Order: sequence, then structure tokens, then C-alpha cells
Amino acid sequence: MNFSIRGRHIELTAALLGHVERRLRFTLSRFGQKIRQVAVQLLDLNGSPGGFDKQCRVTVTLSPSGKVMVGATDADLPTAIDRAADRLERSVIRALERAR
Repeated sequence: MNFSIRGRHIELTAALLGHVERRLRFTLSRFGQKIRQVAVQLLDLNGSPGGFDKQCRVTVTLSPSGKVMVGATDADLPTAIDRAADRLERSVIRALERAR
């Protein structure tokens, strides 16, 4: 599983990167080789501190084909990451069931 994590208007600290990767690996580990690529984009929508404007977007490329995209917005970035991971799990399950 390859990870790509990018940030826009957000400082990507080691702790934040670790949280993203740990949370998504835990969420996606049960799908094993069916996940090829995970692309994460972390955004501060208005660029200023405070407000309900932190967003986490996740795109997963499935094997042999298909993509799943989810996102979550919250005032707290770790909460947005956790909400996106929860949505991602449900979306990947649905996509894999449809592929069968």
C-alpha cells in the first residue's frame, strides 16, 4: 500500500503525518492487496487559524481497477482525518462488494 500525503496551507508535522498513516493503515489493513494507492490531501480551506475549515480528502485506488474518494471537514484536523477514515472504510466495502 503506497501512501501520498500532501498539505495545502497546513504544516505537515511528523506527528500529523504519523497520525494520518497510522489511522489509514489500521482502517485499510483488512483489505490487503486490494488497495494499490492511497492519496491524502489535507487542506485549510480559508487559510487562517480557527473556524470549521480543516478538510481531509482521501482517494484510494483499488486493484484491479476502481477508485474510491471520500472527504470530511471539521474544525479539528485529526477529527476530520478520523471521520474521513470511517467513511473510507464503508465506501471501500461497498466498492469491493459491487466489484464481486
